Amino acid sequence: MSDTIDRYAVFGNPIEHSKSPFIHARFAEQTGQQLIYTAELVELGDFDNAVAHFAESNGRGLNITVPFKQDAWQLATQRSERAERAGAVNTLVIRGTGDYFGDNTDGTGLARDLIKNYRLQLEDKNILIVGAGGAVRGVIEPLLSSKPASLTIANRTREKALQLAEDFSELGNIKGCGLDEFGSDSYDIIINGTSASLSGKMPSLPATLINENTFCYDMMYAAEPTPFMHWARQHGAKQVVDGKGMLVEQAAESFRLWRGCQPETAAVIEALRNL
Repeated sequence: MSDTIDRYAVFGNPIEHSKSPFIHARFAEQTGQQLIYTAELVELGDFDNAVAHFAESNGRGLNITVPFKQDAWQLATQRSERAERAGAVNTLVIRGTGDYFGDNTDGTGLARDLIKNYRLQLEDKNILIVGAGGAVRGVIEPLLSSKPASLTIANRTREKALQLAEDFSELGNIKGCGLDEFGSDSYDIIINGTSASLSGKMPSLPATLINENTFCYDMMYAAEPTPFMHWARQHGAKQVVDGKGMLVEQAAESFRLWRGCQPETAAVIEALRNL
């Protein structure tokens, strides 16, 4: 029977921590869709091969996580505008062997989590993002489309932050800086986009970035609060949350691209938090 059921998967390395199979199983159940979704460990250097093999085995779509998002971008035969700009693909729609549509749902996932689930108003807010890697590149466009007063990208390697700001400069008020160049400004929203949280570390940030109304968001998530979340709470942020909502929201957008229906996310986010 599994030969005829549409197959989906998340490709990554490492992959054992992935919550994607749990999330997509809930979406399938909720929408009455027949599908199989698995987490697949892909060897470094074998990504293209693994996608082709999956496509030949009734594979209809893939989520892509670290470290293959750039590989997926290169492999895609067609890309959405948001994926084109992000320079990374986290969702492949498999239209046939060798025919892959690449999209990036990360930014939509983050924006929906902030606006829909946490009811944040991003317009006219001063937003800081820490980090300048692929995860951050993928979320800049949707954040700027919400018309914040300013978006600052801060990174240990200052040049990467400046380059990223330049790449998106026509979309809004965006600037880059090093981690030692903050001055005394505080921010309305601080987003951690570095993967340091996953290794139990965090960049050195001044406490002055936080005021009593600051909302702090870690794009990463773990079983325990991350070092960034501890730092934000310690310095009096108004609200401190992790990226589980973003994970579910970006998954919902992938599911919509694959199956043509939009799943409800609130109950799935809650179920994920209760695991």
